[in-house]
Amino acid sequence: MKSHPTQAFSLRIQYAVLVLASGLVLCAISPASAQMMQQEMGPGPHMHGADGTGHDMINMPGLQGLNATSEESRQLAVMFSNYETITREVTNLPNGIRTVTRSSNEDVMADLISHVFGMIQRVELADDPQIFIQSPTLDIFFARGDSIKTQIDVTDEGIVVIQTSDDPEMVEALHVHAAEVSAMADRGMEAVHEMMMQRASN
Repeated sequence: MKSHPTQAFSLRIQYAVLVLASGLVLCAISPASAQMMQQEMGPGPHMHGADGTGHDMINMPGLQGLNATSEESRQLAVMFSNYETITREVTNLPNGIRTVTRSSNEDVMADLISHVFGMIQRVELADDPQIFIQSPTLDIFFARGDSIKTQIDVTDEGIVVIQTSDDPEMVEALHVHAAEVSAMADRGMEAVHEMMMQRASN
């Protein structure tokens, strides 16, 4: 294992728990957002864009949010556009998850770390960004974020994250969302579209 000598880097890594590491923002669309997107596209048949949601990959409006910054949306777009560079392994623990996440692209990894830092701060402050494609699985994270205990390290493998909780509902949410994020790391926006349609049909 390697540790970085600077305090600033250590601070950043302490927050590197979220997207594609433990999975807290890249997510399947909620039923309300699905309805909003349906209304936005209007009635009748539609040609889906390259992102699989009916939107183009340049603007990616679904990655914006009611309480998100333009920089947060940009970082999400970078990760979705470069999902093929991202790999991850997830182990479900009885009380949480262990994940190992990496990107073969240094620029993508930098955006990942920066995004993670901001999202963990949001969870600690219960400050939901309300990303339009955000999964309802995340609601509990912003409501009870103080119940999550996190351990993290940076190794030659990538970002290694262990998140645990004494709250059974939080543990279930960690398991569910870790699977959602793994699907998106594998298939990008195609996975978002699949989860969107599944939620809309429920």
